[in-house]
Amino acid sequence: MGVAKLTEQNTIVPGESKYARVERERRYLLQDLPAGLTRADPHLQITDNYITGTRLRLRKVRDPRSNMWTVKFTQKFAPNPGDFSRTIITNIYLNALEAETFAVFDTNEIRKNRYTFEFEGRKFSVDMFLGDLFGLVLAETSFETNEELDSFAKPVFAIAEVTNNELFTGGKLCELTFADIREEILNNVST
Repeated sequence: MGVAKLTEQNTIVPGESKYARVERERRYLLQDLPAGLTRADPHLQITDNYITGTRLRLRKVRDPRSNMWTVKFTQKFAPNPGDFSRTIITNIYLNALEAETFAVFDTNEIRKNRYTFEFEGRKFSVDMFLGDLFGLVLAETSFETNEELDSFAKPVFAIAEVTNNELFTGGKLCELTFADIREEILNNVST
C-alpha cells in the first residue's frame, strides 16, 4: 500500500473544534498611544516569527517586569477571505526546548510592545511596533459574539478601522516595513 500525498484538495481544516476556536476582533489604526498611556507603562514585549509560506507563527511574550516568557505555536487563519474579523486560532504552549526546535524554520519577524488599555469599559490591546515597522500603532479588541462584533463602533481614539485590510494582518505585516505601508496609512487617515 502506497503513502497518500497531502494536497489542498484532500486536507480538511475544521472550523471551531475542541482544539481550535473562533477569535472575533476588530483592529484600528492609531496615531500614537491613546491619551493616558505612555511608553513607560506596564507592557509585554512580543516577538512573532511567521513561518514562511504557512499560516503558522511562533509567538514569544516577555514580561519585562518579571523577565518571564510565554511561548506559543499558533495557527491562525480567516475561513472567509476578506473577513479578518473572524479567524480560527489554535495555540500550543511550548517549553524552552520545544521553542528552540522551531528556530530552524525560515521566518519573518515582527516585534512590538503590547499595552492594555481600557476605554468606556472595553479592554483593548495596543501594539506599538518596533524594528522595521517602527511608527505603526494598532489597537484591537475582542468580542464573545458576532452581534457584539458587528455592532461595535470605531472608538474616538482611533484614526481608522483596518480590520479587513489584509495589509494590517500579522501575516502580511511581517513581510513589510513602515515605509512600505506609509501610503496605505495615509489613505486610511484621509478617509
